[in-house]
Amino acid sequence: LYFTRVKLGNPAKEYFVQIDTGSDILWVACSPCTGCPTSSGLNIQLEFFNPDSSSTSSRIPCSDDRCTAALQTGEALCQPSDSPSSPCGYTFTYGDGSGTSGYYVSDTMYFDTVMGNEQTANSSASVVFGCSNSQSGDLMKTDRAVDGIFGFGQHELSVISQLYSLGVSPKTFSHCLKGSDNGGGILVLGEIVEPGLVFTPLVPSQPHYNLYLESIAVSGQKLPIDSSLFATSNTQGTIVDSGTTLVYLVDGAYDPFISAIAAAVSPSARSVVSKGTQCFVTSGSVDSSFPTATLYFKGGVAMTVKPENYLLQQATSG
Repeated sequence: LYFTRVKLGNPAKEYFVQIDTGSDILWVACSPCTGCPTSSGLNIQLEFFNPDSSSTSSRIPCSDDRCTAALQTGEALCQPSDSPSSPCGYTFTYGDGSGTSGYYVSDTMYFDTVMGNEQTANSSASVVFGCSNSQSGDLMKTDRAVDGIFGFGQHELSVISQLYSLGVSPKTFSHCLKGSDNGGGILVLGEIVEPGLVFTPLVPSQPHYNLYLESIAVSGQKLPIDSSLFATSNTQGTIVDSGTTLVYLVDGAYDPFISAIAAAVSPSARSVVSKGTQCFVTSGSVDSSFPTATLYFKGGVAMTVKPENYLLQQATSG
């Protein structure tokens, strides 16, 4: 997973949060918390946010306009029996079945502003984020535990949208992934200008960051995939989700892709099926034994996918 540091509260404390373009809300684990891990296999020190210990923190009530707007989109919870002063709550469930619940608070978030000539200045803004007091599923595991999740979606309660409405930054972010085994990269709230960047449009009026995927090729040969499988609808489409580790294809695209890989692979790689999944046994170089794949997006943009990016290496026994 890709995670970063955020500074919240007064006095400011650092929290490690997973970067997730597939969800909207920034939340951190709060004290007390049911099911929240207290240690992490990522070699980071976990920290619980305590709104009572921050002089700039305030709970968002159900009567707050921001809570009312979030209620309309399912990002907030308030019961009819709740008083106007009751805390604005939430419950989120993620694609892997894990979940979290808590209430919204407003507090100071700190960040560095790039001034030019590689100079930065300290900046801050008051933002609304989630204070989670319950976690379930994989969020309870300690092997990759972090303090919370930083949602970069398009909802008006996402930090990106809040900073834009405050006039702090444009409604744009740049996430450059290093992609190596060690991970890392750069996260910028705002635009960056880098040589060699190519652009493809986003599908408008979608809750996620949907792209127009048009075709897939293996070894330069486009695969016989029905283009309707790539169309965006309420039940399908191609999204960019930094919170999901793997690339997933529907069966109608996955089967031709696997068949093309198997047909183009070097004879030195032996094809086997393990637990219903196509695998290859090879002792040679992955790059020289397997073909390159290409994803074609709207606007003539081509994304090259090397074998190391579409294969998962597993140790063999015996």
